Amino acid sequence: MIKKQTKKSVIKGKIYITSTFNNTLVTITDEKGNPLVVGSTGMHGFSGTRKSTPYAATVTTENALKKAEEKYDFQVADVLVKGIGPGREASLRAIKASRIDINRIIDITPVPHNGVRPPKIRRV
Repeated sequence: MIKKQTKKSVIKGKIYITSTFNNTLVTITDEKGNPLVVGSTGMHGFSGTRKSTPYAATVTTENALKKAEEKYDFQVADVLVKGIGPGREASLRAIKASRIDINRIIDITPVPHNGVRPPKIRRV
């Protein structure tokens, strides 16, 4: 006998955006931090230099949000942004354009307190 799968309702949660120079990752979690939906630009057909574009970040964020709304009835979120990539602002714009209410936007980019020596400057 096949059981009908019930819809798990997670109304509040967190959206983590990790934006690097080469990729953008979007993770939607519940309030405890358990991942519900994961998305990256490579999962949506972008490869190579196209992964690092703002458009790829927008598509990835929209697809992750749509999946969270349909599957979990996701409505309210805290947005945590990490990194300084080109997809950072585009992902935030995509979240603002969606039906999800934003409680707060937090920047959790790690900043070194004079850590390791930076790489030498490229001479092309």
